Amino acid sequence: MRYVPVRELRTAPGRVWECLNDQEHVVLTNNGQPQALMIGVDAASLDETIAAVEQARVARLVAQQQTAAVAAGLDSLSIEEIDAEIAASRKARRAH
Repeated sequence: MRYVPVRELRTAPGRVWECLNDQEHVVLTNNGQPQALMIGVDAASLDETIAAVEQARVARLVAQQQTAAVAAGLDSLSIEEIDAEIAASRKARRAH
């Protein structure tokens, strides 16, 4: 994996394309902070690659939600408590 400032992408894009052609991942940075991930793809695998990236994003978000639930003590709610939370949320939505 190679870290590349956005400025380098503008001034020397050929180097970035070489990395992608060599199947390396490129992390674009702005002010030293990661902003985007570039991965090499070909036309035959584009749809599968996009699906895999989206699946990884969803898995990461689910893991974050699970961690937040554990931190908030919500991981040990009973089914009755969960149903009560859902009912209260629905009631609040209808009131608006």
